[in-house]
Amino acid sequence: MDQRVVDFIHALRAQGVRISLAESIDAMRCVEVAGVADKHVFRSALRASLVKEPRDLPTFDELFPRFFGLETPPPLQQPGSGMSPEERENMAQLVQQMLASLTPEQLRRLFEMMMTGQGMSGSQMRQFLDKNTTAMQMTTGFQPWATRRALRDLQFDRLEQLLQELLQKLREAGVSEAALQRLEQEARENREALAQQIGKEVGNGLQQREAEERRRRPAEDFQDRPFEELKYQDDDDMRAVINRMAAQLRTRVALRQKRASKGALDAKSTIRANLRYSGVPLDIRHRRKHLKPRITVICDVSGSMRAVTGFMLMLVYALQDQISRTRPFVYYRTIADVQSDFQQLRPEEAIRVVPERVQGGPWQTNLGACLATFTRDHLDAVDRRTTVIFLGDGDDHLSPPNPGAFEIIKRRAHRVVWFNPEPPYRWGREDNHMHIYGPMCNAVHHVSNLRQLVAAVDGLFS
Repeated sequence: MDQRVVDFIHALRAQGVRISLAESIDAMRCVEVAGVADKHVFRSALRASLVKEPRDLPTFDELFPRFFGLETPPPLQQPGSGMSPEERENMAQLVQQMLASLTPEQLRRLFEMMMTGQGMSGSQMRQFLDKNTTAMQMTTGFQPWATRRALRDLQFDRLEQLLQELLQKLREAGVSEAALQRLEQEARENREALAQQIGKEVGNGLQQREAEERRRRPAEDFQDRPFEELKYQDDDDMRAVINRMAAQLRTRVALRQKRASKGALDAKSTIRANLRYSGVPLDIRHRRKHLKPRITVICDVSGSMRAVTGFMLMLVYALQDQISRTRPFVYYRTIADVQSDFQQLRPEEAIRVVPERVQGGPWQTNLGACLATFTRDHLDAVDRRTTVIFLGDGDDHLSPPNPGAFEIIKRRAHRVVWFNPEPPYRWGREDNHMHIYGPMCNAVHHVSNLRQLVAAVDGLFS
């Protein structure tokens, strides 16, 4: 069910509904509390946690049945319970006569199931639909529309016409109207059950193919996909993309340094040095070549931030030949220096274990207290050559903002930069403190995907 909710959230985002990482986590918590036994409560819980604007309600209402509205179809029943044994035998013979001359094959099979009550298993129905419909080749689209397409391919609407033909033949054979009415009701109930089963299998197939299509996307497409759609832990393609992007960054940094091997012209220093020559420039002065930066990374590893934190740390450690020193910290309810993890393990292995170094739980981000702990115990990780990077959404659920501690870090550092994956419209709302910390930073970057993250990291070497 968790994966179904995740796929549902992806579908809402694809239709333009804005859903943040925090709201996605809220939806999962709502499902845990509300459960799935009562469909109406379950639907209300998802709708309350995912939809913020009235204009998105129709999109939610249209997509919800596709993912959660397909209940188990009722079993088929054997029609003719209101008929005598002789009448049922006569009906069976008439059905066989009609089946012998009925085409196409898929319609003959549907009519047989409707009139005998002998249906198909889920796997048999999927094979039947794969063979006889084009809907099972679709990779995108709404489930109701795909179901209508499958029913049209199967000529499902002709079942009513065939049923009426059978009833007329039975009527001519002397079967009572009461028995015919009951037969008609039972056959129509079977037809409705078949339609539900077809819709269920079409929907399941559509979701499966969409998931497979996402997995087959070229690695380059991942650069523009939101972090919440990516899973670092089980995506080797992601690590390949990061390594390739890191190589591009190293090339750009090397070219900058080569083009300015003597440093940029320092106009002020040149003028001062040539005052003794009445201002005529004879001695040209250049700015000193940039030294490799020292970086201290302070990363939020709460549930909504772990994916982007993994990408960020992987990217930084892929650029070690361009960085003088890296000092990583992670925080949640507490803060921890995880440099030893990266010294003892490969970066991709260290990224998996560092969240265990801090305490925390749902709604327990404690940024203010973590800043106080950092300035008390870890201030040696910052000096005049250090660029401090905060990676987090700016949320703080347990403590008020701590601008005093943040100012201490800023005064000691070369510069302070903040990378935030949340959209700017959320900054400063409720328990988010970006409106306080953001103006104190030298730069703030919105990094919602890999391309934006790489561009922000590239700015560190300018």
